[in-house]
Amino acid sequence: MSVVLVTGSAGLVGSESAQFFAERGDRVIGIDNDMRAYFFDREASTTWRRDQLVSNYRNYAHHDVDIRDQTAIDGVFAEYGADIDLILHIASQPSHDWAAKEPFTDFSVNATGTLVMLEAARRWCPDATFIFTSTNKVYGDRPNGLPLEEHEHRWELPADHPFHAGIDETMSIDRTTHSLFGAAKVAADVLVQEYGRYFGMKTACFRAGCITGPNHSGAQLHGFLAYLMKCVITGKPYTVFGYQGKQVRDNIHSHDLVAAFLHFHNAPRVAEVYNIGGSRFSNCSMLEAISMCEEIAGKKLAWTYADDHRVGDHMWWISSVARFRDHYPAWSLTYDLRSILAEIHDNLCRRL
Repeated sequence: MSVVLVTGSAGLVGSESAQFFAERGDRVIGIDNDMRAYFFDREASTTWRRDQLVSNYRNYAHHDVDIRDQTAIDGVFAEYGADIDLILHIASQPSHDWAAKEPFTDFSVNATGTLVMLEAARRWCPDATFIFTSTNKVYGDRPNGLPLEEHEHRWELPADHPFHAGIDETMSIDRTTHSLFGAAKVAADVLVQEYGRYFGMKTACFRAGCITGPNHSGAQLHGFLAYLMKCVITGKPYTVFGYQGKQVRDNIHSHDLVAAFLHFHNAPRVAEVYNIGGSRFSNCSMLEAISMCEEIAGKKLAWTYADDHRVGDHMWWISSVARFRDHYPAWSLTYDLRSILAEIHDNLCRRL
């Protein structure tokens, strides 16, 4: 039985990964100490999802461990050793707004925690596949320099622009405002690449945009689709920050992302980097997301507009998945925006 080790295993992508591989029959080792509740208060706690995994899957073992704790992480790796076949390093501090509140905490979780994981993998299971969920914030606000056109409900690139189908991995990460969160993720991203190149480990950075799905414990500072739908359902006020509400994001369902992880693991490469997201298949502006949430929920959102955009925020981001599709042509996106939002709505109605 293969051992799959997942950090952040009670979060959105982590729990999707844990469930996915547990249902395949793998032995899944989860590491999660519910730091999300510390970052975003108790409403964002992931303990409910942890409890589901522990209850539903006998082949899931949970470890309440901080990824920054080198001794504790080393102990987990030592327990399973070379049986660990796949490492999905997903745990993070995920908000660039929050990072400015506690820069040391943000950097220690996102950068130092990644180094701890890489060293443990190199020591105990160097042949394992190591996948890191990076972020499109490694590009900073570079996308805001694109020749965007203002449309009625969104910012958009001209149809003849090379990035119209999506931004690819050739975009520079230099001379741009990353936010402190983005800077910490750059450090982690480069470390993961370097452990691949320097030590020959099978590593990959998946630079994701907005990852979403029904198991997201959405909060104001992170998980905008889940939090937006929650506000529509409950009547809680919502604030749109800057860009006239026309900022565009692509959105990938956590299941489609985990499926991409499996494709990579089945034919791993060394020190790879992939932009990953909903691409042109699944994207929306803030205004479009509000309209669709209202339509699905049958309720109006009480929202206000603030002129100041968040530091380092993107006006327009759509990922090109062409490089990943070229390497793994059997993978495809299966959830479009409407199906994602409908699933989030139904799950929130059950939970709330």
